[in-house]
Amino acid sequence: MSVIVDFSIFPIGKEESVSKYASRAVKIIKESGLAHHISPMGTSIEGEWDEVMGVITRCMEELKKDCGRLHMTMKVDCRAGASGRIERKVKAVE
Repeated sequence: MSVIVDFSIFPIGKEESVSKYASRAVKIIKESGLAHHISPMGTSIEGEWDEVMGVITRCMEELKKDCGRLHMTMKVDCRAGASGRIERKVKAVE
């Protein structure tokens, strides 16, 4: 089943700007090869459930290395038999 996950992760209790932590997660997402879209408040990732959850787990493990507390949100859209939706959904609205 194809999923699009809108995802954000950041540390709690670090400095005011968390961009240096977010960029570590974005690097993992980019290296995954999965379709994704970065926005100011999170990143959408498209793929099969296990693939996407694996990428999110790697992001969490990376930040856990030096962040004692993390905040993470996820919204998931599951759809059987469909792919390439991350671009089509935006174009349909625009």
